[in-house]
Amino acid sequence: MIYLDNAATTKVDKKVLKAMLPYFSKKYANASSIHSFGQAAKEALESSREKIAKKLNADPEEIFFTSGGTESNNFAIKGAAWALKEKGKHIITSKLEHESVLSAYKWLESNGFEATYINPDKYGIISPEKVQQAMREDTILVSIMHANNEIGTIQPIREISKICREKGALFHSDGCQSFMKEKIDSKMDGDLFTINAHKLYGPKGVGALFIRKGVRIAPLLHGGGHEKNMRSGTENIPGIVGFAAATDTLDENEVERIRDLRKKLEKDVLGIEGTILNGHPEKRLCSISNISFKHIEGESLLLRLDGKGIMCSTGSACSSHTLEPSHVLVSCGVPIELAHSSIRFSLGKDNTEEDISKTFSVLEEEVKKLRELSPFGK
Repeated sequence: MIYLDNAATTKVDKKVLKAMLPYFSKKYANASSIHSFGQAAKEALESSREKIAKKLNADPEEIFFTSGGTESNNFAIKGAAWALKEKGKHIITSKLEHESVLSAYKWLESNGFEATYINPDKYGIISPEKVQQAMREDTILVSIMHANNEIGTIQPIREISKICREKGALFHSDGCQSFMKEKIDSKMDGDLFTINAHKLYGPKGVGALFIRKGVRIAPLLHGGGHEKNMRSGTENIPGIVGFAAATDTLDENEVERIRDLRKKLEKDVLGIEGTILNGHPEKRLCSISNISFKHIEGESLLLRLDGKGIMCSTGSACSSHTLEPSHVLVSCGVPIELAHSSIRFSLGKDNTEEDISKTFSVLEEEVKKLRELSPFGK
Protein backbone atom coordinates (compact mmCIF):
# COMPACT_ATOMS: atom_id res chain seq x y z
CA MET A 1 0.00 0.00 0.00
CA ILE A 2 1.20 3.50 -0.89
CA TYR A 3 -0.59 6.08 1.22
CA LEU A 4 -0.71 9.53 -0.39
CA ASP A 5 -3.66 10.97 1.53
CA ASN A 6 -1.82 12.51 4.46
CA ALA A 7 -3.78 15.77 4.20
CA ALA A 8 -6.86 13.75 5.20
CA THR A 9 -5.14 12.15 8.17
CA THR A 10 -1.80 10.63 9.12
CA LYS A 11 -0.70 7.43 10.76
CA VAL A 12 0.00 7.79 14.49
CA ASP A 13 3.76 7.77 14.94
CA LYS A 14 5.16 4.91 17.08
CA LYS A 15 6.80 7.36 19.51
CA VAL A 16 3.52 9.26 19.83
CA LEU A 17 1.61 6.07 20.61
CA LYS A 18 4.25 5.08 23.18
CA ALA A 19 3.88 8.44 24.91
CA MET A 20 0.09 8.08 25.02
CA LEU A 21 -0.28 4.50 26.27
CA PRO A 22 0.38 5.07 30.01
CA TYR A 23 -2.47 7.59 30.16
CA PHE A 24 -5.04 5.00 29.12
CA SER A 25 -4.41 2.41 31.83
CA LYS A 26 -1.74 3.53 34.30
CA LYS A 27 -2.04 7.30 34.67
CA TYR A 28 -5.71 7.49 33.82
CA ALA A 29 -7.00 9.91 36.49
CA ASN A 30 -9.10 12.98 35.82
CA ALA A 31 -6.87 16.07 35.65
CA SER A 32 -9.44 18.00 37.70
CA SER A 33 -9.14 15.64 40.68
CA ILE A 34 -7.15 17.11 43.56
CA HIS A 35 -5.60 13.83 44.74
CA SER A 36 -2.04 12.96 43.74
CA PHE A 37 -3.22 10.61 40.98
CA GLY A 38 -5.23 13.41 39.42
CA GLN A 39 -2.41 15.88 39.81
CA ALA A 40 -0.11 13.56 37.83
CA ALA A 41 -2.59 13.82 34.96
CA LYS A 42 -2.74 17.59 35.49
CA GLU A 43 1.04 17.77 35.21
CA ALA A 44 0.94 15.90 31.89
CA LEU A 45 -1.76 18.28 30.67
CA GLU A 46 0.20 21.41 31.52
CA SER A 47 3.56 20.15 30.27
CA SER A 48 1.89 19.29 26.95
CA ARG A 49 0.33 22.75 26.80
CA GLU A 50 3.74 24.31 27.39
CA LYS A 51 5.39 22.22 24.69
CA ILE A 52 2.77 23.07 22.07
CA ALA A 53 2.86 26.75 23.03
CA LYS A 54 6.60 26.90 22.35
CA LYS A 55 6.05 25.62 18.82
CA LEU A 56 3.82 28.66 18.20
CA ASN A 57 6.00 31.14 20.12
CA ALA A 58 3.01 31.52 22.43
CA ASP A 59 2.50 31.48 26.18
CA PRO A 60 1.00 28.30 27.68
CA GLU A 61 -2.02 30.20 29.00
CA GLU A 62 -2.88 31.13 25.40
CA ILE A 63 -3.42 27.47 24.37
CA PHE A 64 -6.88 25.92 24.85
CA PHE A 65 -7.43 22.26 24.02
CA THR A 66 -10.41 21.10 21.95
CA SER A 67 -11.63 17.98 20.16
CA GLY A 68 -9.99 18.99 16.88
CA GLY A 69 -9.79 21.50 14.06
CA THR A 70 -13.53 21.73 13.42
CA GLU A 71 -14.29 22.58 17.03
CA SER A 72 -11.41 25.05 17.22
CA ASN A 73 -12.61 26.84 14.08
CA ASN A 74 -16.17 27.02 15.38
CA PHE A 75 -14.93 28.11 18.81
CA ALA A 76 -12.85 30.93 17.32
CA ILE A 77 -15.40 32.19 14.80
CA LYS A 78 -18.66 31.89 16.73
CA GLY A 79 -16.99 32.80 20.01
CA ALA A 80 -15.40 35.97 18.63
CA ALA A 81 -18.51 37.06 16.74
CA TRP A 82 -20.75 36.51 19.74
CA ALA A 83 -18.43 38.38 22.09
CA LEU A 84 -18.13 41.38 19.74
CA LYS A 85 -21.65 41.59 18.31
CA GLU A 86 -22.34 44.86 20.11
CA LYS A 87 -19.37 46.41 18.31
CA GLY A 88 -20.39 45.24 14.85
CA LYS A 89 -21.78 42.36 12.85
CA HIS A 90 -19.65 42.35 9.72
CA ILE A 91 -17.35 39.35 9.24
CA ILE A 92 -14.95 38.44 6.41
CA THR A 93 -13.59 35.15 5.09
CA SER A 94 -12.59 33.62 1.77
CA LYS A 95 -14.37 31.27 -0.62
CA LEU A 96 -11.69 28.57 -0.31
CA GLU A 97 -11.91 27.96 3.44
CA HIS A 98 -12.49 24.57 5.06
CA GLU A 99 -16.15 23.64 5.43
CA SER A 100 -15.96 24.06 9.20
CA VAL A 101 -15.20 27.77 8.64
CA LEU A 102 -17.70 28.32 5.84
CA SER A 103 -20.46 26.54 7.75
CA ALA A 104 -19.75 28.60 10.88
CA TYR A 105 -20.02 31.77 8.79
CA LYS A 106 -23.30 30.61 7.26
CA TRP A 107 -24.64 29.93 10.76
CA LEU A 108 -23.66 33.42 11.88
CA GLU A 109 -25.39 34.88 8.80
CA SER A 110 -28.57 33.10 9.86
CA ASN A 111 -28.21 34.81 13.22
CA GLY A 112 -28.02 38.38 11.97
CA PHE A 113 -24.36 38.78 10.95
CA GLU A 114 -23.28 39.99 7.49
CA ALA A 115 -20.48 38.08 5.80
CA THR A 116 -18.17 39.01 2.92
CA TYR A 117 -16.57 36.11 1.01
CA ILE A 118 -13.37 37.08 -0.82
CA ASN A 119 -12.39 35.40 -4.09
CA PRO A 120 -8.83 34.07 -4.38
CA ASP A 121 -6.71 34.58 -7.49
CA LYS A 122 -6.12 31.71 -9.92
CA TYR A 123 -3.41 30.31 -7.64
CA GLY A 124 -5.66 30.30 -4.58
CA ILE A 125 -4.08 33.31 -2.89
CA ILE A 126 -6.13 35.88 -0.96
CA SER A 127 -4.48 39.24 -1.46
CA PRO A 128 -4.14 41.54 1.58
CA GLU A 129 -5.42 44.35 -0.66
CA LYS A 130 -8.74 42.54 -1.14
CA VAL A 131 -9.04 42.07 2.60
CA GLN A 132 -8.36 45.76 3.18
CA GLN A 133 -10.95 46.73 0.57
CA ALA A 134 -13.55 44.52 2.25
CA MET A 135 -13.00 46.03 5.70
CA ARG A 136 -15.71 48.29 7.15
CA GLU A 137 -16.19 50.26 10.32
CA ASP A 138 -18.32 47.46 11.73
CA THR A 139 -15.95 44.61 10.73
CA ILE A 140 -15.17 42.56 13.83
CA LEU A 141 -13.59 39.36 12.49
CA VAL A 142 -11.56 38.08 9.54
CA SER A 143 -10.81 34.37 9.06
CA ILE A 144 -8.32 33.30 6.38
CA MET A 145 -6.67 29.87 6.51
CA HIS A 146 -2.88 29.63 6.61
CA ALA A 147 -2.57 26.89 3.99
CA ASN A 148 -5.29 25.31 1.93
CA ASN A 149 -6.11 21.66 2.53
CA GLU A 150 -6.85 20.86 -1.12
CA ILE A 151 -4.25 22.78 -3.14
CA GLY A 152 -1.71 23.62 -0.42
CA THR A 153 -1.45 27.33 -1.27
CA ILE A 154 0.02 29.36 1.59
CA GLN A 155 -1.64 32.66 2.44
CA PRO A 156 0.08 35.93 3.45
CA ILE A 157 -1.43 35.78 6.93
CA ARG A 158 1.14 38.10 8.51
CA GLU A 159 0.19 40.92 6.16
CA ILE A 160 -3.52 40.23 6.63
CA SER A 161 -3.09 40.11 10.40
CA LYS A 162 -1.42 43.54 10.31
CA ILE A 163 -4.35 45.01 8.38
CA CYS A 164 -6.83 43.56 10.87
CA ARG A 165 -4.88 44.93 13.80
CA GLU A 166 -4.79 48.41 12.25
CA LYS A 167 -8.54 48.27 11.63
CA GLY A 168 -9.41 46.92 15.09
CA ALA A 169 -10.79 43.56 13.87
CA LEU A 170 -9.79 40.14 15.17
CA PHE A 171 -7.91 37.82 12.82
CA HIS A 172 -8.33 34.04 12.92
CA SER A 173 -6.42 31.51 10.82
CA ASP A 174 -6.93 27.78 10.36
CA GLY A 175 -3.45 26.26 10.59
CA CYS A 176 -4.34 22.57 10.71
CA GLN A 177 -2.45 21.73 7.51
CA SER A 178 0.48 24.10 8.05
CA PHE A 179 1.33 23.54 11.72
CA MET A 180 4.94 22.24 11.97
CA LYS A 181 5.33 22.39 8.16
CA GLU A 182 5.54 26.19 7.98
CA LYS A 183 6.92 28.62 10.56
CA ILE A 184 4.20 30.23 12.66
CA ASP A 185 4.77 33.04 15.12
CA SER A 186 1.75 33.85 17.27
CA LYS A 187 3.19 37.25 18.09
CA MET A 188 2.73 38.34 14.47
CA ASP A 189 0.37 35.91 12.77
CA GLY A 190 -2.99 36.68 14.35
CA ASP A 191 -5.26 36.68 17.36
CA LEU A 192 -6.77 33.20 17.01
CA PHE A 193 -5.05 30.19 15.47
CA THR A 194 -6.40 26.66 14.96
CA ILE A 195 -4.20 23.55 15.12
CA ASN A 196 -4.83 19.83 15.48
CA ALA A 197 -2.94 16.56 15.99
CA HIS A 198 -4.07 14.07 13.35
CA LYS A 199 -2.52 15.93 10.42
CA LEU A 200 0.79 15.63 12.29
CA TYR A 201 1.13 11.89 13.08
CA GLY A 202 -0.83 12.37 16.28
CA PRO A 203 -4.23 10.99 17.36
CA LYS A 204 -7.60 12.00 15.98
CA GLY A 205 -10.04 13.87 18.18
CA VAL A 206 -7.71 16.43 19.72
CA GLY A 207 -6.79 19.96 18.71
CA ALA A 208 -6.17 23.38 20.18
CA LEU A 209 -7.02 27.03 19.72
CA PHE A 210 -4.49 29.76 20.35
CA ILE A 211 -6.21 32.80 21.86
CA ARG A 212 -3.99 35.84 22.20
CA LYS A 213 -3.83 37.37 25.66
CA GLY A 214 -6.45 40.06 26.02
CA VAL A 215 -8.68 38.71 23.25
CA ARG A 216 -12.22 38.12 24.47
CA ILE A 217 -14.33 35.38 22.91
CA ALA A 218 -17.41 33.57 24.18
CA PRO A 219 -17.13 29.85 25.06
CA LEU A 220 -19.16 27.34 23.05
CA LEU A 221 -19.29 24.65 25.73
CA HIS A 222 -20.41 25.23 29.29
CA GLY A 223 -20.05 22.90 32.22
CA GLY A 224 -17.38 22.28 34.81
CA GLY A 225 -15.20 25.24 33.88
CA HIS A 226 -12.28 23.35 32.34
CA GLU A 227 -9.66 25.21 30.28
CA LYS A 228 -10.13 28.40 32.32
CA ASN A 229 -13.91 28.31 31.79
CA MET A 230 -13.36 28.53 28.04
CA ARG A 231 -13.94 24.91 27.04
CA SER A 232 -15.72 22.72 29.57
CA GLY A 233 -15.33 18.96 29.39
CA THR A 234 -12.94 16.48 30.94
CA GLU A 235 -9.61 16.84 29.16
CA ASN A 236 -8.49 14.10 26.79
CA ILE A 237 -5.14 13.52 28.49
CA PRO A 238 -3.92 10.64 26.26
CA GLY A 239 -4.80 12.64 23.17
CA ILE A 240 -3.22 15.84 24.46
CA VAL A 241 -0.03 14.01 25.44
CA GLY A 242 0.01 12.47 21.95
CA PHE A 243 -0.55 15.89 20.39
CA ALA A 244 2.48 17.30 22.21
CA ALA A 245 4.61 14.29 21.25
CA ALA A 246 3.52 14.66 17.61
CA THR A 247 5.09 18.11 17.41
CA ASP A 248 8.47 16.33 17.38
CA THR A 249 7.69 14.21 14.32
CA LEU A 250 8.70 16.84 11.74
CA ASP A 251 11.77 19.05 11.53
CA GLU A 252 13.12 21.28 8.77
CA ASN A 253 15.13 18.46 7.19
CA GLU A 254 12.10 16.18 7.02
CA VAL A 255 9.95 18.95 5.58
CA GLU A 256 12.52 19.51 2.83
CA ARG A 257 12.71 15.78 2.10
CA ILE A 258 8.93 15.66 1.68
CA ARG A 259 9.09 18.75 -0.54
CA ASP A 260 11.70 17.05 -2.74
CA LEU A 261 9.45 13.99 -3.11
CA ARG A 262 6.52 16.22 -4.04
CA LYS A 263 8.63 17.98 -6.68
CA LYS A 264 9.71 14.64 -8.13
CA LEU A 265 6.09 13.48 -8.31
CA GLU A 266 5.04 16.68 -10.05
CA LYS A 267 7.94 16.62 -12.50
CA ASP A 268 6.98 13.11 -13.56
CA VAL A 269 3.19 13.47 -13.56
CA LEU A 270 3.11 16.86 -15.27
CA GLY A 271 5.03 15.23 -18.09
CA ILE A 272 1.85 13.32 -18.91
CA GLU A 273 -0.05 15.13 -21.66
CA GLY A 274 -3.14 17.03 -20.52
CA THR A 275 -2.16 17.53 -16.88
CA ILE A 276 -2.49 20.82 -14.99
CA LEU A 277 -1.14 21.74 -11.56
CA ASN A 278 -3.67 23.50 -9.32
CA GLY A 279 -2.50 26.02 -6.73
CA HIS A 280 0.56 28.23 -6.58
CA PRO A 281 3.69 26.64 -8.08
CA GLU A 282 5.95 27.88 -5.25
CA LYS A 283 3.90 29.27 -2.34
CA ARG A 284 2.62 25.85 -1.39
CA LEU A 285 2.96 23.33 1.40
CA CYS A 286 5.71 20.75 1.08
CA SER A 287 3.17 17.94 1.06
CA ILE A 288 0.24 18.75 -1.24
CA SER A 289 0.02 18.36 -5.02
CA ASN A 290 -3.35 18.83 -6.73
CA ILE A 291 -3.38 17.89 -10.41
CA SER A 292 -6.15 17.86 -13.00
CA PHE A 293 -6.16 15.23 -15.76
CA LYS A 294 -7.99 16.43 -18.86
CA HIS A 295 -10.75 14.18 -20.22
CA ILE A 296 -10.69 11.92 -17.15
CA GLU A 297 -13.19 11.71 -14.31
CA GLY A 298 -11.31 12.04 -11.04
CA GLU A 299 -13.37 9.44 -9.18
CA SER A 300 -12.64 6.83 -11.85
CA LEU A 301 -8.91 7.48 -11.67
CA LEU A 302 -9.02 7.44 -7.87
CA LEU A 303 -10.69 4.01 -7.83
CA ARG A 304 -8.22 2.58 -10.34
CA LEU A 305 -5.30 3.80 -8.25
CA ASP A 306 -6.95 2.35 -5.15
CA GLY A 307 -7.23 -1.00 -6.91
CA LYS A 308 -3.45 -0.91 -7.37
CA GLY A 309 -2.85 -0.07 -3.69
CA ILE A 310 -2.32 3.69 -4.08
CA MET A 311 -4.43 5.83 -1.77
CA CYS A 312 -5.10 9.47 -2.63
CA SER A 313 -8.09 11.83 -2.79
CA THR A 314 -10.24 13.86 -5.14
CA GLY A 315 -10.38 16.75 -2.67
CA SER A 316 -10.98 17.34 1.00
CA ALA A 317 -11.73 14.13 2.90
CA CYS A 318 -14.43 16.03 4.79
CA SER A 319 -16.49 16.45 1.60
CA SER A 320 -15.35 13.55 -0.60
CA HIS A 321 -18.74 11.84 -0.25
CA THR A 322 -20.37 14.55 -2.37
CA LEU A 323 -20.52 14.65 -6.16
CA GLU A 324 -20.06 18.42 -6.27
CA PRO A 325 -16.83 19.79 -7.75
CA SER A 326 -14.30 21.16 -5.29
CA HIS A 327 -15.43 24.57 -4.04
CA VAL A 328 -11.74 25.45 -3.67
CA LEU A 329 -10.92 24.81 -7.32
CA VAL A 330 -14.11 26.49 -8.52
CA SER A 331 -13.32 29.59 -6.44
CA CYS A 332 -9.90 29.73 -8.17
CA GLY A 333 -11.62 29.81 -11.56
CA VAL A 334 -10.88 26.21 -12.52
CA PRO A 335 -13.51 25.04 -15.07
CA ILE A 336 -16.03 22.54 -13.70
CA GLU A 337 -14.82 19.71 -15.94
CA LEU A 338 -11.23 20.17 -14.77
CA ALA A 339 -12.33 20.43 -11.15
CA HIS A 340 -14.02 17.06 -11.56
CA SER A 341 -10.82 15.62 -13.02
CA SER A 342 -8.53 16.61 -10.15
CA ILE A 343 -6.59 14.32 -7.82
CA ARG A 344 -4.95 15.43 -4.57
CA PHE A 345 -1.72 13.67 -3.69
CA SER A 346 -0.64 14.52 -0.13
CA LEU A 347 2.73 13.18 0.95
CA GLY A 348 4.05 12.39 4.41
CA LYS A 349 7.16 11.45 6.31
CA ASP A 350 6.71 7.71 5.65
CA ASN A 351 6.73 8.09 1.87
CA THR A 352 9.81 7.13 -0.12
CA GLU A 353 11.27 7.73 -3.58
CA GLU A 354 10.19 4.19 -4.45
CA ASP A 355 6.59 5.14 -3.58
CA ILE A 356 6.75 8.10 -5.94
CA SER A 357 8.26 6.08 -8.80
CA LYS A 358 5.66 3.33 -8.40
CA THR A 359 2.83 5.87 -8.22
CA PHE A 360 3.93 7.55 -11.45
CA SER A 361 4.26 4.23 -13.24
CA VAL A 362 0.76 3.12 -12.24
CA LEU A 363 -0.72 6.56 -12.84
CA GLU A 364 0.70 6.82 -16.35
CA GLU A 365 -0.76 3.43 -17.22
CA GLU A 366 -4.20 4.11 -15.76
CA VAL A 367 -4.48 7.56 -17.34
CA LYS A 368 -3.74 6.00 -20.72
CA LYS A 369 -6.41 3.32 -20.20
CA LEU A 370 -9.06 5.82 -19.11
CA ARG A 371 -8.36 8.12 -22.04
CA GLU A 372 -8.70 5.22 -24.42
CA LEU A 373 -12.18 4.68 -23.01
CA SER A 374 -13.08 8.36 -23.25
CA PRO A 375 -14.51 9.83 -26.48
CA PHE A 376 -12.66 13.05 -25.64
CA GLY A 377 -9.31 11.37 -24.98
CA LYS A 378 -8.99 9.60 -28.31
